[in-house]
Amino acid sequence: MDGLQPEQQLQKADAKKKVALVIGAGDATGGEIAKRFARGGYIACMTRRNAEKLQPLIAEIEAEGGLAYGFASDARKEEQVIALVEEIEANIGEIDVLVFNIGANVPCSILEETARKYFKIWEMACFGAFLTGREVAKRMVVREHGSIIFTGATAGIRGAANFAAFAGAKHALRALAQSMARELGPKNIHVAHVVVDGAIDTDFIKDTFPDMYARKEHDGILNPVHIAENYWHLSQQPRDAWTHELDLRPWMETW
Repeated sequence: MDGLQPEQQLQKADAKKKVALVIGAGDATGGEIAKRFARGGYIACMTRRNAEKLQPLIAEIEAEGGLAYGFASDARKEEQVIALVEEIEANIGEIDVLVFNIGANVPCSILEETARKYFKIWEMACFGAFLTGREVAKRMVVREHGSIIFTGATAGIRGAANFAAFAGAKHALRALAQSMARELGPKNIHVAHVVVDGAIDTDFIKDTFPDMYARKEHDGILNPVHIAENYWHLSQQPRDAWTHELDLRPWMETW
């Protein structure tokens, strides 16, 4: 026995928990990923540009017995990313899993696309991933352990009409993930890229594309809970059989 009181023992146990940092913990996929890692014993640290929007998610995780923290952070701003990672590492715990889950899916004809919006989409989908990936990798390399998972899209495999900005950004994200995996894998850091191909069960899809949402009753759109389960599986894989790229799509989705 170490002589600690029960409350102190609990605090000591909590201090040993690893952190899962979810950049872009929205109301669907990102939130479900955070909840899955909290159920798995991780401290869930989550970001959105507006921290108030994270409060219901934090409350839900805590109601289930988990630990969660929310942060207002813009992943495009280097100084904010550096401060975020430093605060978590110094005051909460070691970041053992990073999930970068920012979307930026904004369609526009190439004839009407503006330089400002094109650049912003790249910042959101790729540059933010570089900043957070770099800062977290610096810590993981020292500890020789960790997982970094990037949320990609079909746009990272092929560019569709009217999605030049999004496709360019997601192609760049995929290349970033490949390069990081080749550099960090030998240092025992698992880097994975998840291609999410298909509509996801969200209020946006429900309200904007009702015909597409109707596929839900036939398992024709992606369930965020099931997406999150795949992220959990990636983080727990033995290193002799790591998956780098995982393709997720409903059975009804065409290639």
